[in-house]
Amino acid sequence: MRMPMGEEELVTTQTKRMKSTPTIVTSSDTPGAGTPLSSENDQISQNINAVLGFYAREDEKISYWQRALERLSRAIGQPVFLGFILCFVLLWTLGDLSMSLVGQTGFDPPPFFWLQGIIGLAALLTATIVLIRQNRLAKVEEQRAHLDLKVNLLTEQKVAKLIDLIEELRRDLPNVTHRHDPEAAALQHSMNPDAVLAALDERAAPDETSGLPRETDKPVNSP
Repeated sequence: MRMPMGEEELVTTQTKRMKSTPTIVTSSDTPGAGTPLSSENDQISQNINAVLGFYAREDEKISYWQRALERLSRAIGQPVFLGFILCFVLLWTLGDLSMSLVGQTGFDPPPFFWLQGIIGLAALLTATIVLIRQNRLAKVEEQRAHLDLKVNLLTEQKVAKLIDLIEELRRDLPNVTHRHDPEAAALQHSMNPDAVLAALDERAAPDETSGLPRETDKPVNSP
């Protein structure tokens, strides 16, 4: 699926913005530091700087030849390049046929073996260039996926801790009627990633007899 802006354009644009944008002043350098608004702005600034720093580091890792190939890959992906190919094939065939009509030997008589060779070589080079760029983008996407997984696991642990604290507070309050909530009790425990992966693998594996995914009742919460 093609993104509205290519990955390389996004990395380059964000890197340029990071270099051209002045340093964001934190809440400790401004009057009224320590207020909720300044603290929130400081967290937003840190998150933005962290994201821009990630793209800047990935942009610095790109070599000169990698940049050249990716520029060529972006040019190949434009509609103008398709029009160039069609015009080239049309001019090649019309030129060869025109020479045949005037009684001269064409430079590439039908079925145009030279044209087929040129198009085949161009297709091979194009596929190689695109694969080189996609390989680098896949590595960047893998790093982002790992980061998202870590953030999600950390968020899940924090939410489980908050539920545990709220349940403990509810039990300690004298004016709140204590009742057992099995759903809250289950959510107090953070998720065990290994158990989740094992459960997903077991459900995805086809059953030997029926060929349907097997169901499992194995719990995925850590004790």
